[in-house]
Amino acid sequence: MKSALRTIAVGVSLALSLSSAVATPYDAINAEAATSAISAKPLRGGVVMLEGSGGNMVALPGPDGLFMADIGIAVSQKKLMAKLKAIHPGPIKYLVNTHWHWDHTDGNAWAHAAGATIIAQANTAKHLKQTIRVEEWGHTFTPVPAAGRVSEQVQTEKVIPFGGENVRLRYYGPSHTDGDLSLYFTKADVLVTGDTWWNGLYPFIDYVAGGSIDGMIKAANANIAMAGKNTIVVPGHGPAGSQKDLIAYRDMLVAIRGNVAKLKKEGKTLEQVIAAKPTAAFDAQWGKAIISPALFTTLVYRGV
Repeated sequence: MKSALRTIAVGVSLALSLSSAVATPYDAINAEAATSAISAKPLRGGVVMLEGSGGNMVALPGPDGLFMADIGIAVSQKKLMAKLKAIHPGPIKYLVNTHWHWDHTDGNAWAHAAGATIIAQANTAKHLKQTIRVEEWGHTFTPVPAAGRVSEQVQTEKVIPFGGENVRLRYYGPSHTDGDLSLYFTKADVLVTGDTWWNGLYPFIDYVAGGSIDGMIKAANANIAMAGKNTIVVPGHGPAGSQKDLIAYRDMLVAIRGNVAKLKKEGKTLEQVIAAKPTAAFDAQWGKAIISPALFTTLVYRGV
């Protein structure tokens, strides 16, 4: 997925424009998932991070199967299953959706067929049953099949014992969406943030489903508080990192929010704010992937 984020060109306004022949960002990300390999990186305490099909995924083997966070795009099923079988030959026992977006949940139906109990926050469960248009992705999402829906809901917090580990699920409140969950593998000291953190990338903010820039900053602070100095942190997109990386990300969000809010308060239109380049100090580090500086400015402008 990292290569997809680096190679899909993005545009301005309320939609992305691609320099490739692929029609929409949704199509481009699916095409990348169809051709890319799945990589598996052991982290600590048996926790494995998987990349190559939409957002990052995490798997933990237990005595009789796997505990997973997110499941990627369904077109990657065979490749992902092969990687998972190498981690543990048993079935997926639990699958936690960190939020509703298809690049994290599109494999729900096949995972359920493979034995998984699907767990998510209540708002994520609701969105998976809805028709939702996301202009920035150029796609209208229709309700997922019954087999891909959530069977166990989390309102605020839940601890799931699994194979000697305790996995703590916590609801952020409205942030990237209105249904984001973190997972903390307490013994391994591994924190999974979903799309509340994009490591080295400007994030997408889903205003249609209750997200906001202020919610993203609040979630960033929550991640910093949940992580210790030695915690391995798995983002929704980008490489695994640390509390130090979370702080840099939070500081970037706060600075750009302040810049955009100041310009908007002065009465500047969105086009004028984009032209003023309020993200310029951060673009070299954060603005080289799927969410362009102009699009991120647009998303922040909408919320201040």
